[in-house]
Amino acid sequence: MIRWQLHEQIAVLTLDRGGARNAIPIAAWQALAQAADDIAASDARVVLLHSAMPGIFSAGADLTEFAALIADPSLRPRFREAMAAGVERIAALPIPVVAAVDAGCFGAAVALILACDIVVAGDGAAFATTPAKLGLSYPARDVARLKARIGTGQAARMLFSGAPVDAERALRIGLVQQRADKAMPVAEKLAAAIAANAPDAVRALKAALRDPLASGHDETFDAAFGSREFAARLTAFLEGRR
Repeated sequence: MIRWQLHEQIAVLTLDRGGARNAIPIAAWQALAQAADDIAASDARVVLLHSAMPGIFSAGADLTEFAALIADPSLRPRFREAMAAGVERIAALPIPVVAAVDAGCFGAAVALILACDIVVAGDGAAFATTPAKLGLSYPARDVARLKARIGTGQAARMLFSGAPVDAERALRIGLVQQRADKAMPVAEKLAAAIAANAPDAVRALKAALRDPLASGHDETFDAAFGSREFAARLTAFLEGRR
C-alpha cells in the first residue's frame, strides 16, 4: 500500500490500497515509518504525498482491525504506536513534505496531513476527524497539531462533531495552505520549485520553522555565506542567470 520513488530529487510517496479506500492498517503505518526513514537517507529534497486512487485520499485507519482490539486489550497499544510511528516519522523529516489531497481525507488520515508542511486541496477534497462517531478519542499529539494549525475553536468543531470540512473552508481555517481545481498538478509544481532551491538552505528553514528557539540556527545562518553553493547561486543571480 505504501510505496515511494525518487524522481528528480522529489520523493513521490504514494498511498495505494485498492478496494479498501486507502484505509491504513497497522502494517501500513509501520511501512510508512520505514519509507520516511528511507527517504531521509536518500538524496530527496522534498516529499510529495498523494493517493493513487481516484475518489479518495484515505479513509483513515483500517477499521476491520479494530475487532481484535476489542477482544484483546494487549493489542491496543500496537495500533496507537504504529500510527504514531508513521505520523511522527513524516513530521520529523528534515525536508519539506507537500501533500496533494483531491478527495476524502478522514480520521487518522487527517493526522497524516497535519504532519506535512504544506497541503494542497483540490475541488473534491473533504476533511473530517471522525473518531468520536465511533466512541474513540484522537491521539493527543495529533490533537495538538490540529489545534496549532487551525486554533482551539475550529479544532473543537472538527473533533467534537466529526462533520466534514470542504476544500474552501479548509483553506479559510488554515487546515490546508493552497486551493486548486486539481491538487496534484499544483503540488507537483510546488515540489519541483522547492527541489530547485538550495537543499541545505531549505533544511535550515524547516528546522527553524519547527523550533525557532533551538540552538545552532545563528551559526547555520552565518556559515551559509561561506558555502560554495551560495557563492555559485549568488554569482548566477548577479549575472541574471536566476
